[in-house]
Amino acid sequence: MRAFQMQCRAEIIRVTRNRYFVFWSLLMPILFYYIFTNVVNTHAPDQAAWQAHYLMSMTAFSVMGSSIMTLGIRLVQERTQGWSAFIRITPLSDRIYFAAQMAGQSFIHLLSITIIFIAGALINGVSLTALEWLLSGLWILIGSFPFLALGTLIGLMKKVETAAGVSNVLYMVLAVAGGMWMPLEVMPKTMQTIGKWMPSYNFGNGAWEIVRGGTPNWNNILILIAYSALFMLLSKYIRRKQEAV
Repeated sequence: MRAFQMQCRAEIIRVTRNRYFVFWSLLMPILFYYIFTNVVNTHAPDQAAWQAHYLMSMTAFSVMGSSIMTLGIRLVQERTQGWSAFIRITPLSDRIYFAAQMAGQSFIHLLSITIIFIAGALINGVSLTALEWLLSGLWILIGSFPFLALGTLIGLMKKVETAAGVSNVLYMVLAVAGGMWMPLEVMPKTMQTIGKWMPSYNFGNGAWEIVRGGTPNWNNILILIAYSALFMLLSKYIRRKQEAV
């Protein structure tokens, strides 16, 4: 247990010192939030509802990016630098090592959620009930698991440059197709149909439903569980193939 705690602490310190994380996961979502709620005229009939909706979008966008890019690229860097091989000759098991990676990243997500929620309250005076703040934050924290699993899948790539390129493309495609930058309703019908099957849409929609006074749909939950299982199975299969070589 002590080894797990120390590894978690090391992961948290390392991520918070990463300028890449600070820009992509904190500064950029807050900047986008300000632009699309104060600079760009979206003609939203209910401005307060739009500001709360887009706050959830940018918080989910931040956490998704941190899972895919920060975690995935870091895993590739550790393997290429020999850190993963070194871990295998220490008393720290692979299971504890990866669990610590995931737990440390989840703590970082909690920090991101808190900072972006505070930014939304300060920038636009977003006002939700205590229960809505809590439930939307918990949804985004727990619902990020499929993207953590996707991050571990990206972490199996052989080159940092490849991982960085693939994770950037995935991040942007998922954000746009999932309605995080603009509502899915304003997109063409084909994009709407595709988007509703994306993990990013189902991730964001749970939080959007909460701030509208509802609850996440069962479709959102089941689709996120299915993507989690798919990414975990793929990751396990590829890792075994790599170890067999």
